[in-house]
Amino acid sequence: MVSNLRIDTLSLIMKELEKEKYHIVGNHSVYKKCHWTHEALTSGRYCYKGKFYGIESHRCVQMSPTAAWCWFRCIHCWRLEPEDIGIEWDETKMPVQDDPDIIAEKSIEEHKRAVSGYFGREGVDKEKVREAMTPRHVAISLTGEPTLYERLGELIKEYHKRGMTTFLVTSGVRPDILANLDEEPTQLFVSLQAPNEFKHKLINRPIVANSWNLVMRTLEILPSFSSPTVIRMTMIKGFNMSDEDAKEFAKLMEIAQPTYIEVKAYMHVGPSTYRLSKDAMPRHSEIKEFAYKLAEYTGYKILSEHVPSRIVLLSKLNRPIQIGNAWTNDWNWATKDIEDDINGEYKEAELGCTEGET
Repeated sequence: MVSNLRIDTLSLIMKELEKEKYHIVGNHSVYKKCHWTHEALTSGRYCYKGKFYGIESHRCVQMSPTAAWCWFRCIHCWRLEPEDIGIEWDETKMPVQDDPDIIAEKSIEEHKRAVSGYFGREGVDKEKVREAMTPRHVAISLTGEPTLYERLGELIKEYHKRGMTTFLVTSGVRPDILANLDEEPTQLFVSLQAPNEFKHKLINRPIVANSWNLVMRTLEILPSFSSPTVIRMTMIKGFNMSDEDAKEFAKLMEIAQPTYIEVKAYMHVGPSTYRLSKDAMPRHSEIKEFAYKLAEYTGYKILSEHVPSRIVLLSKLNRPIQIGNAWTNDWNWATKDIEDDINGEYKEAELGCTEGET
């Protein structure tokens, strides 16, 4: 009886995700074509990961092994949460765990299926589509908390065996999983929206006890990673962008000692629109202003920015470490953006659209 209930609930969750254009992979994983995959194929524009690290957006598989499970219910998140669809499920523990090789293979297949349609699209470079059919990168960052999939290290290894690089994005609630990965990702990102425990409870809305201490433990072990590390900060106007916030974030950077800090604007899309107003979405100028404050308090310097994505990159390095092959002599991390912050990634959010992409 319980088993059937779990299966029925899981089926309902997956149906809702399919409505939001997610491709279902196995029992609990999902793939979704990124906004920037489309942009790369149709107009040759790459995302901030392309500008900062050389990732080719059309060859990037955006996926998650944990479609509907997370220990946070963040106010700014576009993730499907129980109250959004009136179905209750245990978000703290996944009911099944598919084999890593199956997840890797099927997610790559879904990417190929998603981009294959561009062969018939007028004005699209067919060579670019052929390149997209051989993906070279995986962003394990789409939705949910990937460290709740306990075979995550094996999954990363499966992608690496296929000649692909990996970015893992986590909220840092499972330092035990991170400390015991079979294989490190090419680059590790920790999402950090709160400068202290009070704001952590306000912004991240944890559904488990002791979550702030778990995040702090993750920050403490971050310097032990051999791969580059990133503290990824989503900035929400009125919540975490004051001068005092910048000072408190700076203290956390001292603990984590990340290779990079990414300061990015919240995007008003998906179910987050039920919880936040559009006014909570900062403009790029405001993101840059906060990044300068953070640079002052941390000793990190601003290396690059991607205006269409309202994001600024800080580091103590003189230049980012190149991971993919998107850079050219005409466009790389040091290129000055000439685009604005309205007609890029945030265009639909500015128009009030509730369908979001990462």
